[in-house]
This record gives sequence, C-alpha cells and structure tokens, in this order.
Amino acid sequence: MTVFLRRLIWKSYIAFRTLLHPTVFGAMGAVCDGQGRVLLVRHRYMAGWQLPGGGVNRGEAPQAAVLRELAEEVGLTGGSARFFGLYTARAGYASNVIALYRITGAAVAFTPGVEISAVQFADPADPPPGCTPATLRRLAELSERAPVSPWW
Repeated sequence: MTVFLRRLIWKSYIAFRTLLHPTVFGAMGAVCDGQGRVLLVRHRYMAGWQLPGGGVNRGEAPQAAVLRELAEEVGLTGGSARFFGLYTARAGYASNVIALYRITGAAVAFTPGVEISAVQFADPADPPPGCTPATLRRLAELSERAPVSPWW
C-alpha cells in the first residue's frame, strides 16, 4: 500500500469519526489579582457570571488561545498562564473539552464590547449572586474548597 493511499485512508477515517463524534476545544482563564480574587465576566448572549475564555483555533496551542481570547474580551495584558485542569461538558451533539488556566501577574483594561458587557473581580470563597453552576464549581476548586472534577 502506498504512503498516499495510507494517508488518504487515515484522513477519511478522521473525517468520518469527526462527523460521528464532534469535539469542540475551548480555553478558559482564571485571572487572579493580588488579593486572590478571580475575574468574572457577563456575556451579552448568556446569563450569569462566568470565567472568561473562548475557542481554540485549529493548530493553536490552548495556552496561546486563552491569552488571545482574554486580550480580545477583557483587555488582558502581560501575566503568565499556568495549566490548572482539563474538563469535559456537552455542547449539544458535540463534546466540549475545556482547558482551564490560572493567570497571574496580568493587567485588565476592560471596555464593554459586543461579547462582554461587564466584568468584576470576585472572592472565590464569596462569589457574587448570579454565577453559573460551573463557575461556582471552578471557584471552589481554585480556592481548594473542592477537589478538581473532570466535568465542567
């Protein structure tokens, strides 16, 4: 069997598998300030306070994706992103795999935009009303009040 034919079979298998088992990959950031608070955002198209983040582009490293998304959404500059956990959630028919990064030493210069209407830094031990259930779980994990779960 030629290399070309093997590659064609492999690419066909991957395409078929993707149709049967689609996966979406996202990266979220827990931006921590000097007081141990975590940045939360309010989207214009979803209810509740959430951690900021977004999709990982094809061929993009998740760490680069989270820094890019946060720069776009909340005006994040500087800082370092350290991997915290990998989670799975349902996204309709697809599986959503989410990489969470703890971001320290960064600055935020937020301006409301098309996607994000408001931000706030919140104490993980005393989250604001209106946090989504997933956000509450992540805040408990980040503050070591709960073990890290594999489910978003």
